[in-house]
Amino acid sequence: MRVVIIGAGIVGSAIAYHLAARGCTDVIVLEKAEREVAGSTARSAAGVRHQFANEVNIRLSLYSIERLKRFADEVGGEAGLKQIGYLLLLSDPDRWEPYRRSVALQNSLGVPSRLVSPDEVAALMPLTNTDDLLGATYCAEDGHCDPHGVATGYLTAARSRGVELRRATPAIGIRRNGARAIVVETPAGPIDCDIVINAAGPWAGAVGALAGLHVPVQPYRRCIYMTEPMPAIPEFPFTIDTSSGFYMRKEGEKLLIGVTNESEPPGENLAMDWEWLETVLERGAARFPFLANAGVVRRNCWAGLYENTPDHMPILGRHPELPNYIDASGFSGHGVMHSPATGMLIAEEVLDGRAHTIQIESLRITRFAAQAAAGEANVY
Repeated sequence: MRVVIIGAGIVGSAIAYHLAARGCTDVIVLEKAEREVAGSTARSAAGVRHQFANEVNIRLSLYSIERLKRFADEVGGEAGLKQIGYLLLLSDPDRWEPYRRSVALQNSLGVPSRLVSPDEVAALMPLTNTDDLLGATYCAEDGHCDPHGVATGYLTAARSRGVELRRATPAIGIRRNGARAIVVETPAGPIDCDIVINAAGPWAGAVGALAGLHVPVQPYRRCIYMTEPMPAIPEFPFTIDTSSGFYMRKEGEKLLIGVTNESEPPGENLAMDWEWLETVLERGAARFPFLANAGVVRRNCWAGLYENTPDHMPILGRHPELPNYIDASGFSGHGVMHSPATGMLIAEEVLDGRAHTIQIESLRITRFAAQAAAGEANVY
């Protein structure tokens, strides 16, 4: 059985590894860029968290973070996991009850998240303006990782087992024979296939269209800014002010900061939005007054793309119109943290006929036609 994976980012690499680890090594990974792991994976803010409002996302995190803890032993390479915690600040009364319910759901699944008071927020992040805070949610087992290390670790291990990587080889067509995809077209020639997997990240919608399928994934720019070194700032959790959308974590002696521009339309623009920086700093300084005097090192800032779906949930599994075509995209900012579970589940979908270790029925593309999308509320 030949499997063609379109996309050599963290998700495609994880799938390739899990297939190869189970003995499926006739696998070709196509990467349109000159080098692998150079797209959205390399431009991620790298957060990993259990604090979701949707049960399947929590289960994906539980599995994935355990694998990241053991990555060097199980896969090889370095995941760079740092469990500094996530602190989600709450000042909007309308958000308090939904977040309380989210913590209860997380706890029921074994996640040690908890509600914390404004006083405890001040202890966890002493430089926070807590005047209007109702409290926060906190999980010490959340944090961030090294996406490049994870993706290259997976891909190196997959290639050592016989998986083939073809760089600078975009998929430009998917030839069908009725209800089967039989050939992936590339500029270097056609590739016969038994299974084709769409792990193209922000370009998953365009890849699906090559097979005549509507895959509701669109790219959205996200800009990440880096401050000048601020060595006096103590260690603190990855912190998100849920009302303003401002987020912040340490990166060495610098601070990684950002806010999603919700009014920006979809597109593939990777230029930095320097006008938006003023909004980012204003929102940040309102919650963390010390940021009023923060400088930004422009050469250290970058932009990447989120692969968003209408409900901010991934699309996983076989397509009913083309059963040997499998989606693995639309993570809406959660692809890095959920890549270990995704690799395992898509390997099950290929080799066992259906993913089964974690229930993914709610993540299949059929949910949109059935108008059964549950959605994820905790999106940053």
